[in-house]
Amino acid sequence: MEKLFNMLRTFSEHDIKNFVSLRKGETKIGELIQTISDSSNIIEELNNSSAKFVILGVPEDIGVKMNYGNGGAHTAFTPALKAFLSTQENQFINGENIFVLGYLDYLEDVSYFDKSDRNKGDLLVKAIDQKLSEVIKLIVEADKIPIVIGGGHNNSYGNLKGFSEAKQQAINVINLDAHTDLRQLEERHSGNGFSYAIERNYLDKYFMFGLHENYTPQYIFDYMQDKSNIDYNTYEELEVYKSLSFESELERASNFIQDKPFGIEIDLDCIQNFPSSAMTPSGFTSLQARQFVHFFAKNPNASYIHICEGAPAVMNNETAAGQVGKFISYLISDFIKAKGK
Repeated sequence: MEKLFNMLRTFSEHDIKNFVSLRKGETKIGELIQTISDSSNIIEELNNSSAKFVILGVPEDIGVKMNYGNGGAHTAFTPALKAFLSTQENQFINGENIFVLGYLDYLEDVSYFDKSDRNKGDLLVKAIDQKLSEVIKLIVEADKIPIVIGGGHNNSYGNLKGFSEAKQQAINVINLDAHTDLRQLEERHSGNGFSYAIERNYLDKYFMFGLHENYTPQYIFDYMQDKSNIDYNTYEELEVYKSLSFESELERASNFIQDKPFGIEIDLDCIQNFPSSAMTPSGFTSLQARQFVHFFAKNPNASYIHICEGAPAVMNNETAAGQVGKFISYLISDFIKAKGK
């Protein structure tokens, strides 16, 4: 555990105050959330906390670069946390029910990583896999609900491994994404997190919502065709051909994965014009993404949410960071509000 905690940077109450914009007569979420008071006593403090939700950041883009994507996914966590902590505490959300744990610190590796060094990248992603899975396992064993802010979608594997090991069973996933992330079992990267999770029996039923037909290889369609535990729809079916309705597909996907604990995976590259590692000019609206989160989070078996691939750095302007952070903040609060009902 000592090596794990060396990579986990926890936030103190003082750290959190630096993120919160105070205003007289108002109460912000960040004024009431819980934090670690003693970094040498993380496990006991998690177990003893009355909070239901635990926020964890994984600010890295190594997995994205290993998948030949654009870097910048490490730049979403801080603006997201700042935006969320500065939202209003009111009758719709209880700040005391939220625990901000901290983040896995691979920022030095991110700064110096050369994507042409495939061996090093593979080792780094696997190291992040292991550390993330250990933290997720601790959170779940403490009977909390993880809220994970990435980072690349490679971190889906660490989420699933940690949760599955804590529950001692394979779990299900609903993934709002333009891509399957079912690429070949090669070097670890953001395109094969679910492939490895299935191969190692951490993931059972897997539903992909809104795949882009133009960016899914035929070998993956062939692979999915033969798997009874995998299902999907495409963005084109939902929004271009209109052969499927968004609302009815939410119900179908829910029926497919709701028989056991499941995770909600949100890859922000599926949202039109959203600053992300694979930014798209054609995709879901931000409203549809929020409706998606609300719909699945209100299911009693929804057990974690992972919001990834936001990359304000790709826009190269200050406004992007604020907008990315604010939207992720909406998704976090949508999840918490739905789980609270």
